[in-house]
Order: sequence, then structure tokens, then C-alpha cells
Amino acid sequence: MTIPFSDRISDVPRSFIREILKVAIDPQIISFAGGLPNRNFFPVEALQNASNKVFETAGREALQYANSEGDLILREMIASRYKEKKGLDIKVDNILITSGSQQGLDLMGKILLNDGDGVVIEEPGYLGAIQAFSVYRASFHPVPISEEGMDTERLQSILQQKKPRILYTVPNFQNPSGITYSEAGRDALAAVLERSDTLLIEDDPYGELRFTGKDKTSFAKRLPDQTVMLGSFSKIVAPGLRIGWIVAPDLIMEKLIVAKQASDLHTQYLGQLIIRQFLQDNDLDGHISTITDVYNQQRLAMIRGVEQYFPEGVQFTRPEGGMFLWMTLPSDLSAMSLFHRAIDKKVAFVPGDPFYASRKHVSTLRLNFSCVDKAGIDTGMARLGGAVREAMEQR
Repeated sequence: MTIPFSDRISDVPRSFIREILKVAIDPQIISFAGGLPNRNFFPVEALQNASNKVFETAGREALQYANSEGDLILREMIASRYKEKKGLDIKVDNILITSGSQQGLDLMGKILLNDGDGVVIEEPGYLGAIQAFSVYRASFHPVPISEEGMDTERLQSILQQKKPRILYTVPNFQNPSGITYSEAGRDALAAVLERSDTLLIEDDPYGELRFTGKDKTSFAKRLPDQTVMLGSFSKIVAPGLRIGWIVAPDLIMEKLIVAKQASDLHTQYLGQLIIRQFLQDNDLDGHISTITDVYNQQRLAMIRGVEQYFPEGVQFTRPEGGMFLWMTLPSDLSAMSLFHRAIDKKVAFVPGDPFYASRKHVSTLRLNFSCVDKAGIDTGMARLGGAVREAMEQR
């Protein structure tokens, strides 16, 4: 039987990282390939207690259909946290609960993109966004990023020539690079963007995982009518519950709700109530502090590993938070070729290729430090450093 799949889905590849994780399933392999929060810090007992209380007090309600916008009290909690942490006055009606922030990307693509419409993405950029917008057959316009943020000269040229519908950014501890846009870099980007009709999507799944430095001001402060924010409990509570949210101006929110209703009616209500109960009964900031203390030690262990085991000529970022470190090899070394050499040495990473919309055989790679303890990081970095040395010697 021949099944005539749509052109839309036929153009979208499977997730590259999911395929790599299959290769790295060998228990002897030390994997820096995942982008997962550390399961050892999932608040299992607290979530179990919250779940029990939800079933005891609202069991039948929790198992019923719910409104598309999401639980009102949970949205009020999110709005309150934006006020406390970012100084943003967000109306509850401008918050929509989603099935993870990834659904927020899908909904934005659904309401804004026609075939061939332009999307500005960071280079390197989050592959989940590349995959989500590819479904809507977007035309990607990559803009290089540095420790300051986007290359605004390149961005201005794209805005003038291509008139893109969306600019997508992860300005805090970016995936995959780990960098955080400076305040000056954010000001420069906002100054360029405010003269256009392009909508900015500010994705911030890692923003509360800060180890050093000061929090930066949201684009929503600079461009309130032009910014959509995505958030998630996946990295600060647990990803399996799939509870995220999207914050958008009134006109955009109206269309998002329609798209949400067409997609799944509403985000699973039981998970919303469990998260709500967890937040009511527990100190979220204390929980986040526990996570960040450990992640910071793992980050430092990975940096020490680079300094101790890697040859000269290798560059890397020093993230102030998040879960990733980005490495740049000498330009004549392919990270994809290095991946196979590393697997032979029982260590895995993600080659940089899937983080670029149009470049292949790049010399960059992503390392995740959140899921490996300090001893494992030291061993894994020794193995990976050895693989890099061999590759450089055999050029």
C-alpha cells in the first residue's frame, strides 16, 4: 500500500538528537549528548504528595475536560512570578498553558506561517525550533550569535530584504551554545527589530538556572507589543508533566487559543493541578537553588576537563547557567567524524550540524553537563580529549 503523506511532513526530518541517543544507549558510554535535566533532582516525593492531595480534594474535577486557556490559579502563579523575578506586569488573560513550551512553537507556527514565510533563527540555534517551524515550511534566515547576542548588522539586512514573520531567540543560556545575550546586545537587537513588523519569540526554558552573574532584562520590557514569551516547568520541576506556557499580546492570544483548541482542546488538566499544588506546598526557589548548585559544580568539572585534557586550538563557551557548553574545534576537523571516534572511546556528544539550518560538516559540538556526575564528567572529558588529540594528529 502506498500512503500519500503530506508534503509538509515529508520535508521534516526525524530529530537528530533522538537518533544519537539510540547510539549512546550502551551503559558503558558516558553521554554528554542529552539535553535532559538531572532526574536525581526531580521532586518525586513532593509531587506524589501533591498528586495525592489533588485526588483527595479535586479528583473528579481533575479528570474532567477543562478550559483551553489553562487553570486560572496556575496562570495567576505564573503571572506573579514574572512580576517578582522579571518586573513584568503580565495579565492572566495573556497566559496560555501549553503541553510543554515546544507546543508553543508549534502554535506560533500554526497561526503565523504560510509556506515560504521567513523565520530568523540564531546560528547555531535550537533544533526543536528548526523542526517545529519546518513543519510549516518556513524559510530560515540564520543570524550568527556571539557572547553579546545576535549580529545586528546581519539581522538588519535580513529584515529589510526578506521581511520575516518571526524572530526566534533563546537569550538566556542558549541551547546549544550556552551563551547569554548582554544588555547592550539586547538593546541593539530591540532597536533594529522595533522598526519592523517581525514578531520576536523569547524562549526561556533555562533562565532560572543561573549560576553566576546577574539576570538580564526580558525583551518583553523593551518590545512589549512585539514579544511573545515561552516558559516551562520542565527544567525546574519535571519534564514528564509537559506543562509549559506562552505569554502573548491580546490579538495574538486570540488566535493562539483557536489553534490550541484545534490541536488538543487543552493541556492535560491533572498535570496542571499537580504542578499548582506543588507550587502551593513547596519552596520552588529553594528547589531551584539545589539544582543550580549541583549543575554549577558539574559545569566547572567540564571546564576543568577541557583545560586539562584537550589540545590547544579548541575553543569553548563558559556559560553562566543552563545545561550546555559549546565547543569549537579547528576548522578542518568535522565534529561528525569526531563523533564516531568518540563513540569508539565510549563517550558521546552532539555534533553541531543539526543546530544549523543550512550548514553541514561543521567543526562545532554541544556538550551537556547536567546529567553526568563530576567523576563521570572527568572520565568522559579525558576520553573525548583523547579523541580530539588523535583526530588532530591524523589530519
